[in-house]
Amino acid sequence: MTVTVAAVGRLRAGPIRDLCDDYAKRLPWPVTWREVEEKRRLPADALKAREGDLLLAALPQGPPLIALDERGKTLSSIRFSEKLTAWRETGGGAVAFAIGGADGLHAGVLDRAAFTLSLGAMTWPHMLVRALLMEQLWRAHSIATGHPYHRD
Repeated sequence: MTVTVAAVGRLRAGPIRDLCDDYAKRLPWPVTWREVEEKRRLPADALKAREGDLLLAALPQGPPLIALDERGKTLSSIRFSEKLTAWRETGGGAVAFAIGGADGLHAGVLDRAAFTLSLGAMTWPHMLVRALLMEQLWRAHSIATGHPYHRD
């Protein structure tokens, strides 16, 4: 399996990057990060639209796209593991995730998504969402393989 994560903003060196790297090293499949950034100062709606265009251009065309959005569906870790397995099978061994900027994802990205996932009712900083996603990918793998990391 391959995983692509397209995200708005550049994740700098520090604890969040270290956490993402740690979980990525644990995974048996490669994770490709595609970070996009609009440098121009634009009104909020125009910025969100531009970020959406940049994300869509950065994403591979074949695999199912999972959009991370607060209005998405929440899943238990076990259910996420099951869905990840299904997405891998329908995506030819690949899956892609999109993480928006501070104002979320543009409708164009949400429209392209095969599934919209929420990490819960709380609001998370978009940079921290990367680490949360990576942890859940590792947890999903551990569930699927019977690794003791996940406990019911």
